[in-house]
Amino acid sequence: MSSDPVRTSRNKHRRAVVIGGGLAGMLAAGVLREYAEEVTVVERDVLPEGPLSRRSLPQAHHAHLLWSGGARAMESLLPGTTDRWLAAGARRIPLPTGLVSMSAQGWFRRFPEMQFLIACSRDLLDWVVRDEVLASPRVTVLRRTELLGLEGGAGRVHGVRVRGEEAGERVLPADLVVDAGGRGSRAPEWLRALGVGEVREEKVDSGLAYASRIFRAPAGSEEYPVVNVQADAREPRPGCTATIVPIEGGRWLVTLSGTRGGQPTNAADEFEDFARSVRHPVVAELISRAEPLSDVVVSRSTVNRRRFYEKLGDWPEGFVAVGDSVATYNPVYGHGMSVAAQGVVALRRALAMHGMGSPGLARRVQRSLAGPVGTAWDLATGQDILYPGAIGKDPGAGAKVLRHYVDRLMLTATGRPLVAKALFDVMTLSAPTSSLLKPEIALAVLRGPALKPLTGPPLSDDELRIAKEPRGEREADPADA
Repeated sequence: MSSDPVRTSRNKHRRAVVIGGGLAGMLAAGVLREYAEEVTVVERDVLPEGPLSRRSLPQAHHAHLLWSGGARAMESLLPGTTDRWLAAGARRIPLPTGLVSMSAQGWFRRFPEMQFLIACSRDLLDWVVRDEVLASPRVTVLRRTELLGLEGGAGRVHGVRVRGEEAGERVLPADLVVDAGGRGSRAPEWLRALGVGEVREEKVDSGLAYASRIFRAPAGSEEYPVVNVQADAREPRPGCTATIVPIEGGRWLVTLSGTRGGQPTNAADEFEDFARSVRHPVVAELISRAEPLSDVVVSRSTVNRRRFYEKLGDWPEGFVAVGDSVATYNPVYGHGMSVAAQGVVALRRALAMHGMGSPGLARRVQRSLAGPVGTAWDLATGQDILYPGAIGKDPGAGAKVLRHYVDRLMLTATGRPLVAKALFDVMTLSAPTSSLLKPEIALAVLRGPALKPLTGPPLSDDELRIAKEPRGEREADPADA
């Protein structure tokens, strides 16, 4: 007997459509190819053949951290993905061992590994996933194709209407449509046109802007840590950050950010000065001798926005929204990719248990997505609403009480491994926020840090030496050739 779910669960020829060929869309297509004989990805852009930039993904120019919660989810969806990333030049960085980070409450210690992250360019992350998924003959991409709307009614979606540059306007029938169209998704409009009720939406806008630039990494820095200076939202000034992420090709991707009233610009001669103006100048000091390899790129697409699809009482069969189509977050927290992957895991779980055509499948998936979405939403908006000039709903008295506890927890995590692990478990989306309230964690938080606070960034002598070598000497080093 065949083990193929398409053959064993149904005799019917199944079709699926995925809206969007980004990371979330490709992960969804990778799952759907196990349950449908035809998976069509509708993409308005042209997908590159290698790890190259896409016009429709401007945020790829900025630092992306794939936390362990997201990396594990992607590995479960596409086994071997982590090894392919690493073979292509990405790094697996242990946390907090490979992290030099100043939090709002002080410097984290580089305790032995508790979680990890994958560090590389967004283009490389996407390409490895895309290359694996598109190797399947069941997956087809319609490039330069616009999604016009959904076909069907309030009770069920039967497909999509598209317009392509070659085939013109047509309908693509589908047993399941997955919207992975990202920030630009018009799903609320599409659903409204079918007679589905209004989707409740919330936004929290800190006015954040990003500025990023690539530098040549110093010789000998192959194992260099991620370096990050975070803002303190309690200070009465714009929240400014600076981050160095080692990426493939012997490069450092340096991203600066600032909230309303303190945004960085695209001026190259202001880049280092901005990095020096944050709460600690370590990033500026590390890049002061590094060779720039790119111009400064700025992005302001950073609003936290959540659509509460799971609250709709009349959710249609045959339609699921995942990834940024459901919620987007301030990128400084690095949660978007991980939440998208965990959402696709929920889709796969529901398909495995119930099959593509089962009643209530779409509603089950949409409600399951609310878990990881809610965790990331609370982490991002709980901080962003505090910045001067932030626009959004006041979180209320209960959230303020919790915030005081989290402040104490963050302080304790700088000097107590048990609490640091609990924090990194949540921060990497490997555990729910409720785990921070476990009795043993709460007791440790009450006691506070067991170690004295660090007075500066915990860089090793070798790491300091590597960064302080004059640029000319590094360029003459044979190892740099």
